[in-house]
Amino acid sequence: MVNTDLIILGAGAAGLMCAWQAAARGLKVTVLERAKRPGRKILMSGGGRCNFTNLDVEARHFLCENPHFVKSALKQYSNWDFIGKVIEHEIPYHERDLGKLFCDDSAKDILNMLLLECEATTRVNLISQCDVQTVDKPKDDFLLQSNKGQFSAPQLVVATGGLSIPSMGGGEFGYQIAEQFGLTLLPTRAGLVPFTFSDAAGKIFESLAGIAIDVTLSNERASFSEAVLFTHRGLSGPASLQLSNYWHSGETIHMDLLPSLDARAFLLEQKQQQAKAKLRSLLRDLLPKALIKHLEQLWWPTESDRAMAEFSNQRLEEIARQLNNWVLKPSGTEGYRTAEVTLGGVDCRQLSSKTMEAETQSGLFFIGEVVDVTGHLGGFNFQWAWSSAYACAQALKPASEAKQ
Repeated sequence: MVNTDLIILGAGAAGLMCAWQAAARGLKVTVLERAKRPGRKILMSGGGRCNFTNLDVEARHFLCENPHFVKSALKQYSNWDFIGKVIEHEIPYHERDLGKLFCDDSAKDILNMLLLECEATTRVNLISQCDVQTVDKPKDDFLLQSNKGQFSAPQLVVATGGLSIPSMGGGEFGYQIAEQFGLTLLPTRAGLVPFTFSDAAGKIFESLAGIAIDVTLSNERASFSEAVLFTHRGLSGPASLQLSNYWHSGETIHMDLLPSLDARAFLLEQKQQQAKAKLRSLLRDLLPKALIKHLEQLWWPTESDRAMAEFSNQRLEEIARQLNNWVLKPSGTEGYRTAEVTLGGVDCRQLSSKTMEAETQSGLFFIGEVVDVTGHLGGFNFQWAWSSAYACAQALKPASEAKQ
């Protein structure tokens, strides 16, 4: 039997951050990780360079049934606090579009920083390949049975992640613990995930696989002006991933192929100025040639060889509406296999926004992705991991005090 002040389930971003911060406050911490190595999702994130936070972090960048829930944790530990640690560890980084911060070299730099901070305290015991079978609380302590033996502590932090990218070690265990101790779960689904299509549009996207363009992708809930990437399955890229968080099965989405241009005004003007030109020629400076070819077959197939002067104004206005508002209906998404995050999870309305402690069970905490908080693409989900872990760690106590 291993007795400790605190047990953390999961050695991902949130779990390691919590272990570091709790140990820095003098607590003896045991971290149990099911995978062979810690931080696997950190290592694969951001194309191997880890988009570890963003320059602009506010509550509006997060989805949650309680939209105010994230504010306390973000205030306690901000993006600037984490950036300060990155600088302290002399990790080179750079800014990309929309304030996204990435490591210059490798995501290993962020993982190594977390592990070094844990090791520096000498109070963190990280046990990998530990498969926890049961969690109970017979008296004052939580009692965990695993393939590595029994563990006991008065405080348990669940940082097991969600259902996204199951090959990285996530799963349902955190949700099962929540239900076991009386917490409500909100329905889960894949988030920040590519769209799939099975109709004519899907065939077009498949033939354009690998091409990216800047668009505005929207539905009735949200709108994102970023790149989309055509794939063999449908649409990926930042705009698609972002909108997937706001999309429900069976709904349509809208793609503005010329987001910085009023297509109606442009086409009517070009009819006057370049009367002999063909429509496809006028679009070549605005869209990839391969895409224009497909749009021509889709929207003006019998008029492909007409000069602009031969188009009626009404016909050009119809084509312009399609260019600025291509209505698409995804057949679905690629699901948890490629999703970056899990939407839904442990209902935040049953957690303390200040400490992450469950209202139904003292000493039980939930942090990171297992909670019903999902950030936009761009480093926000990592920032939620850092902030929720820090807030939780500040509320943890030595075993002698926790049992009082």
